[in-house]
Amino acid sequence: MKYLCLVYGSEQLMHSQPDSPHDAECNDYCESVRASGRLVAAEALEPVRSATTVRMRGGKLSITDGPFAETKEQLAGFYLIDARDLNEALQLAGKIPAARVGCVEVRPVRQLQV
Repeated sequence: MKYLCLVYGSEQLMHSQPDSPHDAECNDYCESVRASGRLVAAEALEPVRSATTVRMRGGKLSITDGPFAETKEQLAGFYLIDARDLNEALQLAGKIPAARVGCVEVRPVRQLQV
């Protein structure tokens, strides 16, 4: 089953804490999950200031600069993994380097019926 691991953290603190991960460590983790055959995709995101939010209300498109909501933690990136079950997904998410200074939300990917 596929699980999306959403990495959240304070952009201001994400790279300045003593436990903050470095790009090389994140790349090493990503490669280890890829080598295990469980990585579907992984990407880091540009800073939240680059976000644009789109809404469709009453047939009218609204485009707003910035993120969906003001929060203390921002979405920093994601890992899309293929795991046996939620337990394995949680174990993999716990090893994501950014989990030391932020958090990782793990959500099953819903299988659409077509």
